[in-house]
Amino acid sequence: MQITKPVKIGTYAEDDVVFLLKDLSDIKLEDSTANREHKIQSGGHYSESLPIEYQPPKEYVELFWKTLQEYKQKVALCIGIVAEQIFQAKGENTILVSLARAGTPVGILIKRYIEFRYGISLPHYSISIIRDRGFDKNAIHYIRKTHPKGKIQFVDGWTGKGAISIELTKACKEFEQKYGFTLDDSLAVIADPGYCTRLFGTREDFLIPSACLNSTVSGLVSRTVLNEQYIGEDDFHGAKFYNDLIAEDVSNQFIDVIVNEFTNIADEADQIALQRNHEEIEAPFLGMEDVKKIQAEFAVKTTNYIKPGVGETTRVLLRRVPWKILIRDISSPFVQHILMLAEEKGVEVVEYPELNYLCCGIIKSVKEENK
Repeated sequence: MQITKPVKIGTYAEDDVVFLLKDLSDIKLEDSTANREHKIQSGGHYSESLPIEYQPPKEYVELFWKTLQEYKQKVALCIGIVAEQIFQAKGENTILVSLARAGTPVGILIKRYIEFRYGISLPHYSISIIRDRGFDKNAIHYIRKTHPKGKIQFVDGWTGKGAISIELTKACKEFEQKYGFTLDDSLAVIADPGYCTRLFGTREDFLIPSACLNSTVSGLVSRTVLNEQYIGEDDFHGAKFYNDLIAEDVSNQFIDVIVNEFTNIADEADQIALQRNHEEIEAPFLGMEDVKKIQAEFAVKTTNYIKPGVGETTRVLLRRVPWKILIRDISSPFVQHILMLAEEKGVEVVEYPELNYLCCGIIKSVKEENK
Protein backbone atom coordinates (compact mmCIF):
# COMPACT_ATOMS: atom_id res chain seq x y z
CA MET A 1 0.00 0.00 0.00
CA GLN A 2 1.27 3.43 -0.92
CA ILE A 3 1.24 5.77 2.09
CA THR A 4 0.13 9.32 1.25
CA LYS A 5 2.11 12.20 2.73
CA PRO A 6 0.26 15.03 4.52
CA VAL A 7 -0.03 18.45 2.89
CA LYS A 8 -0.21 21.78 4.74
CA ILE A 9 -3.80 22.91 5.00
CA GLY A 10 -5.52 25.50 7.21
CA THR A 11 -4.28 28.30 9.46
CA TYR A 12 -2.96 26.38 12.47
CA ALA A 13 0.78 25.98 12.96
CA GLU A 14 2.10 22.51 12.06
CA ASP A 15 3.49 22.34 15.60
CA ASP A 16 -0.13 22.39 16.79
CA VAL A 17 -1.66 19.88 14.38
CA VAL A 18 -0.98 17.96 11.17
CA PHE A 19 -4.13 17.47 9.09
CA LEU A 20 -4.21 14.10 7.35
CA LEU A 21 -6.57 15.37 4.66
CA LYS A 22 -6.45 15.75 0.89
CA ASP A 23 -6.75 19.40 -0.15
CA LEU A 24 -9.87 19.81 -2.33
CA SER A 25 -9.86 23.62 -2.24
CA ASP A 26 -10.03 23.97 -6.04
CA ILE A 27 -13.15 21.81 -6.43
CA LYS A 28 -16.69 23.19 -6.16
CA LEU A 29 -18.28 20.92 -3.57
CA GLU A 30 -20.75 23.37 -2.01
CA ASP A 31 -24.49 23.12 -2.53
CA SER A 32 -27.37 25.09 -1.00
CA THR A 33 -28.69 23.83 2.33
CA ALA A 34 -32.07 22.96 0.78
CA ASN A 35 -30.52 20.98 -2.11
CA ARG A 36 -28.13 19.13 0.18
CA GLU A 37 -30.91 18.26 2.60
CA HIS A 38 -33.05 16.88 -0.21
CA LYS A 39 -30.15 14.77 -1.56
CA ILE A 40 -29.23 13.45 1.91
CA GLN A 41 -32.85 12.52 2.66
CA SER A 42 -33.17 10.86 -0.76
CA GLY A 43 -30.33 8.44 -0.04
CA GLY A 44 -27.25 10.55 -0.85
CA HIS A 45 -24.49 10.77 1.75
CA TYR A 46 -23.78 14.01 3.62
CA SER A 47 -20.02 13.52 3.14
CA GLU A 48 -20.18 13.76 -0.68
CA SER A 49 -20.77 17.54 -0.75
CA LEU A 50 -20.35 20.55 1.54
CA PRO A 51 -22.81 23.10 2.89
CA ILE A 52 -22.13 26.71 1.94
CA GLU A 53 -20.18 28.13 4.89
CA TYR A 54 -22.55 30.27 6.96
CA GLN A 55 -21.11 33.69 7.68
CA PRO A 56 -22.81 35.00 10.81
CA PRO A 57 -23.90 38.61 11.31
CA LYS A 58 -21.86 40.97 13.49
CA GLU A 59 -24.13 40.47 16.56
CA TYR A 60 -23.56 36.73 16.44
CA VAL A 61 -19.75 37.07 16.25
CA GLU A 62 -19.94 39.49 19.19
CA LEU A 63 -21.88 36.82 21.10
CA PHE A 64 -19.08 34.33 20.37
CA TRP A 65 -16.50 36.69 21.92
CA LYS A 66 -18.75 37.41 24.88
CA THR A 67 -19.32 33.69 25.63
CA LEU A 68 -15.62 32.99 25.12
CA GLN A 69 -14.71 35.57 27.76
CA GLU A 70 -17.39 34.27 30.14
CA TYR A 71 -16.58 30.56 29.82
CA LYS A 72 -12.86 30.53 28.97
CA GLN A 73 -11.91 29.29 32.45
CA LYS A 74 -14.61 26.59 32.39
CA VAL A 75 -13.38 25.36 28.98
CA ALA A 76 -9.75 25.46 30.18
CA LEU A 77 -10.65 23.42 33.28
CA CYS A 78 -12.44 20.79 31.16
CA ILE A 79 -9.41 20.63 28.85
CA GLY A 80 -7.08 20.27 31.84
CA ILE A 81 -9.17 17.46 33.40
CA VAL A 82 -9.30 15.40 30.22
CA ALA A 83 -5.63 16.09 29.34
CA GLU A 84 -4.52 14.95 32.82
CA GLN A 85 -6.58 11.75 32.46
CA ILE A 86 -5.05 11.00 29.05
CA PHE A 87 -1.49 11.67 30.19
CA GLN A 88 -1.88 9.69 33.42
CA ALA A 89 -3.14 6.72 31.40
CA LYS A 90 -0.89 6.79 28.32
CA GLY A 91 2.09 8.99 29.15
CA GLU A 92 4.74 10.13 26.69
CA ASN A 93 3.76 7.65 23.98
CA THR A 94 0.35 9.28 23.48
CA ILE A 95 -0.57 10.28 19.93
CA LEU A 96 -3.48 12.71 19.92
CA VAL A 97 -5.81 12.01 17.00
CA SER A 98 -8.62 14.54 16.77
CA LEU A 99 -11.71 14.01 14.66
CA ALA A 100 -12.00 16.81 12.12
CA ARG A 101 -13.26 19.30 12.49
CA ALA A 102 -14.86 19.96 15.90
CA GLY A 103 -12.15 17.85 17.55
CA THR A 104 -9.25 19.81 16.06
CA PRO A 105 -9.18 22.85 18.39
CA VAL A 106 -9.78 20.51 21.35
CA GLY A 107 -6.83 18.31 20.33
CA ILE A 108 -4.62 21.41 20.03
CA LEU A 109 -5.68 22.57 23.51
CA ILE A 110 -4.99 19.15 25.05
CA LYS A 111 -1.58 19.10 23.36
CA ARG A 112 -0.80 22.63 24.60
CA TYR A 113 -1.93 21.77 28.15
CA ILE A 114 0.34 18.71 28.35
CA GLU A 115 3.22 20.80 27.01
CA PHE A 116 2.51 23.52 29.59
CA ARG A 117 2.12 21.04 32.46
CA TYR A 118 4.71 18.36 31.65
CA GLY A 119 7.04 19.98 29.12
CA ILE A 120 6.30 17.23 26.57
CA SER A 121 5.12 17.94 23.02
CA LEU A 122 2.86 15.11 21.89
CA PRO A 123 2.22 14.45 18.19
CA HIS A 124 -1.25 15.60 17.14
CA TYR A 125 -3.06 14.67 13.94
CA SER A 126 -6.54 15.54 12.72
CA ILE A 127 -8.33 12.87 10.69
CA SER A 128 -11.74 12.35 9.14
CA ILE A 129 -14.50 10.16 10.55
CA ILE A 130 -17.83 9.92 8.75
CA ARG A 131 -21.06 8.42 10.00
CA ASP A 132 -21.80 5.05 8.30
CA ARG A 133 -18.34 5.07 6.64
CA GLY A 134 -15.94 4.96 9.58
CA PHE A 135 -12.61 6.71 10.00
CA ASP A 136 -9.95 7.28 7.36
CA LYS A 137 -7.95 4.04 7.39
CA ASN A 138 -5.14 5.55 5.31
CA ALA A 139 -4.70 8.21 8.00
CA ILE A 140 -4.48 5.54 10.74
CA HIS A 141 -1.92 3.58 8.68
CA TYR A 142 0.14 6.75 8.28
CA ILE A 143 0.09 7.44 12.04
CA ARG A 144 1.00 3.86 12.90
CA LYS A 145 3.88 3.81 10.42
CA THR A 146 5.18 7.19 11.65
CA HIS A 147 4.83 6.30 15.37
CA PRO A 148 5.13 2.50 15.70
CA LYS A 149 5.21 2.64 19.52
CA GLY A 150 2.54 5.32 19.86
CA LYS A 151 -0.73 4.93 21.76
CA ILE A 152 -3.53 6.61 19.86
CA GLN A 153 -6.04 8.73 21.79
CA PHE A 154 -9.05 9.90 19.80
CA VAL A 155 -10.37 13.40 20.60
CA ASP A 156 -13.59 15.23 19.72
CA GLY A 157 -15.39 18.37 20.88
CA TRP A 158 -18.49 17.02 22.61
CA THR A 159 -21.06 14.22 22.43
CA GLY A 160 -24.65 14.48 21.21
CA LYS A 161 -26.55 11.21 21.21
CA GLY A 162 -23.35 9.23 20.65
CA ALA A 163 -23.44 8.49 16.91
CA ILE A 164 -19.72 9.27 16.46
CA SER A 165 -18.74 7.27 19.57
CA ILE A 166 -20.61 4.28 18.12
CA GLU A 167 -19.05 4.86 14.68
CA LEU A 168 -15.56 5.03 16.23
CA THR A 169 -16.02 1.76 18.15
CA LYS A 170 -17.28 0.05 14.98
CA ALA A 171 -14.35 1.43 12.91
CA CYS A 172 -11.80 0.26 15.52
CA LYS A 173 -13.30 -3.27 15.50
CA GLU A 174 -13.23 -3.42 11.69
CA PHE A 175 -9.63 -2.17 11.66
CA GLU A 176 -8.61 -4.89 14.12
CA GLN A 177 -10.38 -7.61 12.12
CA LYS A 178 -8.75 -6.49 8.87
CA TYR A 179 -5.23 -5.55 10.05
CA GLY A 180 -4.85 -7.39 13.37
CA PHE A 181 -4.09 -4.18 15.29
CA THR A 182 -6.12 -3.14 18.33
CA LEU A 183 -6.99 0.54 18.70
CA ASP A 184 -8.34 2.11 21.88
CA ASP A 185 -11.82 3.34 20.89
CA SER A 186 -12.19 5.72 23.85
CA LEU A 187 -13.13 9.25 22.85
CA ALA A 188 -11.84 12.22 24.87
CA VAL A 189 -14.21 15.21 24.81
CA ILE A 190 -14.72 18.53 26.59
CA ALA A 191 -18.39 17.84 27.36
CA ASP A 192 -20.27 14.54 27.42
CA PRO A 193 -23.95 15.40 28.03
CA GLY A 194 -24.97 12.18 26.27
CA TYR A 195 -23.03 9.95 28.72
CA CYS A 196 -21.27 8.31 25.76
CA THR A 197 -17.67 8.17 27.01
CA ARG A 198 -15.63 7.76 30.19
CA LEU A 199 -13.12 10.43 29.21
CA PHE A 200 -14.60 13.93 29.56
CA GLY A 201 -14.12 17.32 31.15
CA THR A 202 -17.76 17.62 32.22
CA ARG A 203 -21.13 16.01 31.58
CA GLU A 204 -22.91 19.34 31.73
CA ASP A 205 -24.51 20.44 28.46
CA PHE A 206 -22.90 23.86 28.11
CA LEU A 207 -21.84 26.11 25.27
CA ILE A 208 -18.32 25.37 24.11
CA PRO A 209 -17.61 28.64 22.26
CA SER A 210 -15.97 26.84 19.33
CA ALA A 211 -19.36 25.20 18.61
CA CYS A 212 -20.72 28.65 17.73
CA LEU A 213 -18.73 29.03 14.52
CA ASN A 214 -17.78 26.86 11.56
CA SER A 215 -14.39 26.89 9.81
CA THR A 216 -13.41 30.27 11.26
CA VAL A 217 -12.71 28.61 14.60
CA SER A 218 -11.31 25.38 13.10
CA GLY A 219 -8.31 26.61 11.11
CA LEU A 220 -10.47 27.54 8.06
CA VAL A 221 -10.82 23.85 7.20
CA SER A 222 -14.16 22.60 5.87
CA ARG A 223 -16.07 19.54 6.99
CA THR A 224 -14.47 16.38 5.64
CA VAL A 225 -15.46 14.91 2.29
CA LEU A 226 -15.54 11.33 1.04
CA ASN A 227 -16.58 11.39 -2.59
CA GLU A 228 -15.12 8.76 -4.96
CA GLN A 229 -14.94 11.33 -7.77
CA TYR A 230 -12.12 13.09 -5.91
CA ILE A 231 -10.79 10.63 -3.31
CA GLY A 232 -8.75 7.68 -4.63
CA GLU A 233 -7.96 4.40 -2.87
CA ASP A 234 -4.66 5.67 -1.44
CA ASP A 235 -5.85 9.20 -0.63
CA PHE A 236 -6.78 10.63 2.72
CA HIS A 237 -10.36 11.83 2.99
CA GLY A 238 -10.66 15.39 1.66
CA ALA A 239 -11.41 18.90 2.89
CA LYS A 240 -11.24 22.47 1.63
CA PHE A 241 -9.16 25.34 2.96
CA TYR A 242 -11.31 28.51 2.97
CA ASN A 243 -8.48 30.92 2.26
CA ASP A 244 -10.97 33.66 1.35
CA LEU A 245 -12.12 33.82 5.00
CA ILE A 246 -8.68 34.74 6.41
CA ALA A 247 -10.00 38.12 7.60
CA GLU A 248 -12.72 36.39 9.69
CA ASP A 249 -10.48 33.62 11.08
CA VAL A 250 -10.35 33.49 14.91
CA SER A 251 -8.95 29.95 15.23
CA ASN A 252 -5.62 30.83 16.81
CA GLN A 253 -7.09 33.60 18.96
CA PHE A 254 -9.56 31.07 20.42
CA ILE A 255 -6.66 28.74 21.30
CA ASP A 256 -4.64 31.56 22.90
CA VAL A 257 -7.55 32.76 25.07
CA ILE A 258 -8.05 29.26 26.55
CA VAL A 259 -4.31 28.53 26.90
CA ASN A 260 -3.90 31.74 28.93
CA GLU A 261 -6.22 30.23 31.57
CA PHE A 262 -4.17 27.06 32.13
CA THR A 263 -2.18 28.50 35.06
CA ASN A 264 -5.45 29.26 36.87
CA ILE A 265 -6.94 25.76 36.59
CA ALA A 266 -4.01 23.28 36.55
CA ASP A 267 -4.15 22.24 40.23
CA GLU A 268 -7.92 21.76 40.19
CA ALA A 269 -7.74 19.81 36.92
CA ASP A 270 -5.08 17.51 38.38
CA GLN A 271 -7.17 16.82 41.50
CA ILE A 272 -10.37 16.08 39.56
CA ALA A 273 -8.50 13.79 37.12
CA LEU A 274 -6.91 11.83 40.01
CA GLN A 275 -10.32 11.47 41.64
CA ARG A 276 -11.84 10.23 38.34
CA ASN A 277 -9.18 7.52 38.15
CA HIS A 278 -10.60 6.01 41.34
CA GLU A 279 -14.23 6.20 40.24
CA GLU A 280 -16.21 3.62 38.31
CA ILE A 281 -17.43 5.77 35.41
CA GLU A 282 -20.16 4.31 33.24
CA ALA A 283 -21.10 5.34 29.70
CA PRO A 284 -24.75 4.22 29.39
CA PHE A 285 -25.62 6.45 26.38
CA LEU A 286 -28.47 8.17 28.28
CA GLY A 287 -29.00 10.63 25.44
CA MET A 288 -30.82 8.05 23.34
CA GLU A 289 -33.65 7.96 25.91
CA ASP A 290 -34.37 11.65 25.22
CA VAL A 291 -34.06 11.11 21.49
CA LYS A 292 -36.54 8.19 21.38
CA LYS A 293 -39.06 10.10 23.51
CA ILE A 294 -38.81 13.11 21.15
CA GLN A 295 -39.09 10.86 18.10
CA ALA A 296 -42.37 9.39 19.39
CA GLU A 297 -43.85 12.66 20.63
CA PHE A 298 -43.09 14.70 17.49
CA ALA A 299 -43.53 11.80 15.01
CA VAL A 300 -39.99 12.18 13.62
CA LYS A 301 -39.22 9.64 10.91
CA THR A 302 -35.68 8.74 12.03
CA THR A 303 -33.46 9.45 15.03
CA ASN A 304 -30.89 10.82 12.52
CA TYR A 305 -33.10 13.95 12.33
CA ILE A 306 -32.85 14.55 16.10
CA LYS A 307 -29.69 16.32 17.30
CA PRO A 308 -29.53 16.86 21.08
CA GLY A 309 -27.18 19.12 23.00
CA VAL A 310 -25.97 22.69 22.57
CA GLY A 311 -23.21 21.82 20.08
CA GLU A 312 -25.42 19.65 17.85
CA THR A 313 -28.38 22.07 17.92
CA THR A 314 -26.02 24.83 16.82
CA ARG A 315 -24.87 22.69 13.88
CA VAL A 316 -28.48 21.98 12.83
CA LEU A 317 -29.10 25.73 12.62
CA LEU A 318 -25.81 26.46 10.85
CA ARG A 319 -25.88 23.80 8.15
CA ARG A 320 -29.09 21.75 7.98
CA VAL A 321 -32.78 22.60 7.38
CA PRO A 322 -34.23 22.87 10.89
CA TRP A 323 -37.87 22.08 11.68
CA LYS A 324 -38.09 22.86 15.41
CA ILE A 325 -35.75 23.68 18.26
CA LEU A 326 -36.63 22.30 21.70
CA ILE A 327 -35.18 24.23 24.65
CA ARG A 328 -35.32 23.22 28.31
CA ASP A 329 -34.78 26.74 29.65
CA ILE A 330 -34.78 29.72 27.29
CA SER A 331 -33.16 31.92 29.97
CA SER A 332 -29.96 29.79 30.02
CA PRO A 333 -26.91 31.78 28.87
CA PHE A 334 -25.78 28.74 26.86
CA VAL A 335 -28.73 28.94 24.42
CA GLN A 336 -28.77 32.66 23.60
CA HIS A 337 -26.92 32.15 20.30
CA ILE A 338 -29.42 29.40 19.41
CA LEU A 339 -32.37 31.74 20.00
CA MET A 340 -30.61 34.34 17.82
CA LEU A 341 -30.04 31.87 14.96
CA ALA A 342 -33.58 30.45 15.21
CA GLU A 343 -35.06 33.93 14.96
CA GLU A 344 -32.83 34.80 11.99
CA LYS A 345 -33.89 31.64 10.14
CA GLY A 346 -37.56 31.71 11.18
CA VAL A 347 -37.43 28.39 13.06
CA GLU A 348 -40.01 27.56 15.75
CA VAL A 349 -38.64 27.32 19.30
CA VAL A 350 -40.57 25.04 21.69
CA GLU A 351 -40.02 25.21 25.44
CA TYR A 352 -39.56 21.61 26.54
CA PRO A 353 -38.71 21.43 30.27
CA GLU A 354 -38.43 17.61 30.48
CA LEU A 355 -35.28 17.51 28.34
CA ASN A 356 -32.07 16.12 29.91
CA TYR A 357 -30.05 18.22 27.46
CA LEU A 358 -30.32 22.01 27.39
CA CYS A 359 -31.72 21.91 23.87
CA CYS A 360 -32.33 19.76 20.84
CA GLY A 361 -32.54 20.49 17.11
CA ILE A 362 -34.98 18.59 14.88
CA ILE A 363 -34.22 18.50 11.15
CA LYS A 364 -37.09 19.07 8.73
CA SER A 365 -38.20 16.14 6.57
CA VAL A 366 -37.91 17.82 3.18
CA LYS A 367 -38.98 14.70 1.27
CA GLU A 368 -42.43 14.74 2.89
CA GLU A 369 -42.76 18.40 2.02
CA ASN A 370 -41.95 17.84 -1.66
CA LYS A 371 -44.49 15.08 -2.21
